Amino acid sequence: MQPSTNSNTFPGFLESLRTPNSPLLSPERLAEALELPAQDLAQLARVHRNTVQLAPSSTKLQNAMVEVVKVLSAAEELTGSVDRALFWFRNHPIKEFGHRTAMELVAEGKAKAVIKYIESVGTGASG
Repeated sequence: MQPSTNSNTFPGFLESLRTPNSPLLSPERLAEALELPAQDLAQLARVHRNTVQLAPSSTKLQNAMVEVVKVLSAAEELTGSVDRALFWFRNHPIKEFGHRTAMELVAEGKAKAVIKYIESVGTGASG
């Protein structure tokens, strides 16, 4: 079951990523939303590939997924929709970061820099 991005609201999208009856994010649902295999989500989160399925509540995995969600939240504010934010996150080369995508930068541990970039674009400072 793919998380719904049709609601066009970030809170609805975020709720779709929730592990049922838990305050945790579901690695499976986030991978589906990003259209990534679990192994690629593990790489994005900088955890062993087995962690996604065997230890979904791992602090390191959960923290990494929260970073992804933060970037997606900022991107949704910039683009105006969850669907466009997901597309932007995966595909938009950012000139100021050597034409790497937000997803590549998050995988390098640079989520905060991506959020600052998005905020600067939103205020017209760059991009």
